[in-house]
Amino acid sequence: MTMALALRYAARSDVGVVRQGNEDSGYAAPRLLIVADGMGGHAGGELASATAVATLADIADEDLGQGEALTRLAEAVESAGATIGLVVADSPELAGMGTTVTGLYWLADGDTARIAIVHVGDSRGYLLRDGELSQITHDHTYVQTLVDSGRITEEEAHTHPRRNLLMRALDGMQVAEPDLSVREARLGDRYLLCSDGLHGVVSNDEIARILSSREPTVCVTELVDLALSRGAPDNVTVVVAHVIEGEDAAALPVVVGAAGEPRVRARLPRVHFPDDAQVDPNAPDLPPVVDGGPPTSELPMVSGGAPAASRQPWSRQRRTLAWVLGIGAAVLLAVIALVLVGSAWVRSQWYVGTSNGSVAVYQGVSTFPSLATLVTVTDIPVADLPPLEAGLVTNGISAQGQAGADAIVAGLRDRACVAIPRPAYCPPLPAPTPAPAPSPSSSVAP
Repeated sequence: MTMALALRYAARSDVGVVRQGNEDSGYAAPRLLIVADGMGGHAGGELASATAVATLADIADEDLGQGEALTRLAEAVESAGATIGLVVADSPELAGMGTTVTGLYWLADGDTARIAIVHVGDSRGYLLRDGELSQITHDHTYVQTLVDSGRITEEEAHTHPRRNLLMRALDGMQVAEPDLSVREARLGDRYLLCSDGLHGVVSNDEIARILSSREPTVCVTELVDLALSRGAPDNVTVVVAHVIEGEDAAALPVVVGAAGEPRVRARLPRVHFPDDAQVDPNAPDLPPVVDGGPPTSELPMVSGGAPAASRQPWSRQRRTLAWVLGIGAAVLLAVIALVLVGSAWVRSQWYVGTSNGSVAVYQGVSTFPSLATLVTVTDIPVADLPPLEAGLVTNGISAQGQAGADAIVAGLRDRACVAIPRPAYCPPLPAPTPAPAPSPSSSVAP
């Protein structure tokens, strides 16, 4: 008799070689696998990815049918986006943060199994079956739209200057409609979910080789180590699962990356985080508890048996006054320092927004338009953009410096220039190469 199918899985996340913090999050459980790649300043990316993983993980213990699973996955993505919006509302300096999310929900009924897939962004899902690796998700990036339209090749996409420009993500502002699908699962299938920190530096052939010959725990270790050996310019998160017969006796939930860090969870009081059976080796320890000393009611005694405070009231008042003045001075200095640091930070930020109906570049943050400086007004009307891009620009697209803002503007111009008739501000299309004139046919006399 054929045994029931199940998943054997492992997960690992690493900050990489270049980044200072890990904004990726990952999750693996018997019914659910998730990878999320966060983005945004003020460590907002780690909060966004942790929120997405925690929200989707709420359905990990639910026994769902195929239709229910797709519905619940879509609802979880919507809920994650809404929660990210609430986090931004609580802390406006986090505006511009967002995350990708890619998840697989395991649907098994005896020896028949399927997977439900939910996907937003450019993290990826892969399937290795019978030695052949295939990508089972579709990147929501600007360069992928160019590839889909035949304007560039897959090889050119790998080095395109705007390859990291996302067209869809969970940011709490725009509703991100996820891709949803269901696929058949077979014994021996091997699934990989990963952030672009892996697939950006490790080739498909290398991924297939490691997946085909290793157990999940060894796979995640070797894949991350290979990315690190290539310089790992981004955070690297990997979740691997093999379809096996029977149950995996060690099948306990695993949380990695930002979602497993206590300091991140402490900053998200609205979010319910899943249990974690594995301590993340990259998670920092909680700060030690500081002993504040004996209770204030335990005053030292002086000769005569009376408390010292009752024998020296004027001395106590002077100490209290000095303490109040010291605290006040410290608070004032902290406020001044905060204002100076905040002002410098605002001046260091850039975004692409709108000005009088046209795409414009600003120095500052879109959530504080009164503090932003208008740098450039382009000749691109917002009305010429597709609805998604128009909505993103209206809310403001955060950029990495002026060069990043210029790259975003160039990408928006490309999107606007797809329209027919072609707007006048678009660069002219190259003239078609004329076909060579046919040579006169020669005749041979009989």
